Amino acid sequence: MIALLSRRLAGLLVTLVVVSLLIFAVMDFLPGDPASIMLGTSASPETLAALRHELGLDQPLLLRYGQWLGGVVSGDLGQSYTYGVPVAGLLIERLGVTLPLALIAIALSVAIAIPLGVLAASHRGGLLDVIATIFSQVSIAVPAFWIALLLIILFSTTLGLIPAGGFPGWSAGTWPAIKSLLMPAVALALPQAGVLTRVTRSAVLETLHEDFTRTALAKGLSRRKVLWRHSVPNALIPILTILGLQSTFLVAGAVLVENVFNLPGLGRLAYQALSQRDIIVMQDVVLFFAALVIIMNFVVDLSYMVVDPRLRRAA
Repeated sequence: MIALLSRRLAGLLVTLVVVSLLIFAVMDFLPGDPASIMLGTSASPETLAALRHELGLDQPLLLRYGQWLGGVVSGDLGQSYTYGVPVAGLLIERLGVTLPLALIAIALSVAIAIPLGVLAASHRGGLLDVIATIFSQVSIAVPAFWIALLLIILFSTTLGLIPAGGFPGWSAGTWPAIKSLLMPAVALALPQAGVLTRVTRSAVLETLHEDFTRTALAKGLSRRKVLWRHSVPNALIPILTILGLQSTFLVAGAVLVENVFNLPGLGRLAYQALSQRDIIVMQDVVLFFAALVIIMNFVVDLSYMVVDPRLRRAA
């Protein structure tokens, strides 16, 4: 087990280094000059050259990559060209919005999808199965930003129950902050709940036809106990796989929803950095998203061994 974890961790670190190199190279080859954007088109060549030297943009590519990677390892993510503050502080501040938003969305998605998928599988062909299928197809087909606009029209414009956008900050109180994240979380959760419902239904249906399920029924256990004690635990691996993918998507894919609701999160920060050509912020945000995806895949791999004893024995 220790040898397996060591190999996985080594692979994780190598992947992070390779991804960081790709991110740096892609950002460096993007069209446009940050110095020109900051100073405007009327700036003289001498002024542009001085600013490029101050920002370190006139140094060789590999040297700048080494300096950036060394700063990331030591916790120094650099200085934002646009905001003039350390990028690490910006990420921590914006993560205080995006992370709770993603957690609420994941909780809503699981609370909707797992029971609905299990009930649809246990009542295959019945009314609950039809409802789950329609919900899954509709929620997958409708984009999250369109759901966000509908929620704003209904709950903010028409009913006036929830603010249409903005974030008051956690200093204003827990409930006002969570209240401002509810509609964005629902907009993010519904499409993911549709996918998770379909996967849960398929996975549970497969286990319902396994020998251990028929044996449990033959021993006199009720269908409900067999469903929740035997079928659902053995269907967790595909469900955990989708949950791992959705967790990263809900953090990295919040760009559109955060812009619709005017939330100061990581997604909006990435959009602003892209529009303002703030390369250092873009690099750090994209690297954070990539690292999150890689780490979540690592956690999901470990969770397989937790839920399946056969994988533990094989390891």
